[in-house]
Amino acid sequence: QVQLVESGGGLVQAGGSLRLSCAGSGITFSINVIGWYRQAPGKQRELVAHILSNGNTNYVDSVKGRFTISRDNAKNIMYLQMNSLKPEDTAVYYCSAEQWSTHQQYWGQGTQVTVSS
Repeated sequence: QVQLVESGGGLVQAGGSLRLSCAGSGITFSINVIGWYRQAPGKQRELVAHILSNGNTNYVDSVKGRFTISRDNAKNIMYLQMNSLKPEDTAVYYCSAEQWSTHQQYWGQGTQVTVSS
């Protein structure tokens, strides 16, 4: 059974930083596509960043240069370092993992990030 558990959200002032973590079980992060999505109130869920099995990363334009996605293969944990946070980054952040063999996508429960101006 696949489980993804996020942590690290919270309230921060604009310009501040947060680091989100996603611990995975039942799926190996290093051989699958993993990523972070977010959903703000009244908006669709959007992909923030993902990391491929070969280590390549991709980011939505709005976070480039501010956010960094990474993973610890030994611990099977994914991170999202968020710097220079803006009020428009306020959202529920979800981690996701896509099983390479079945393309089944799994989701965490979400963690709230609130950036005050």
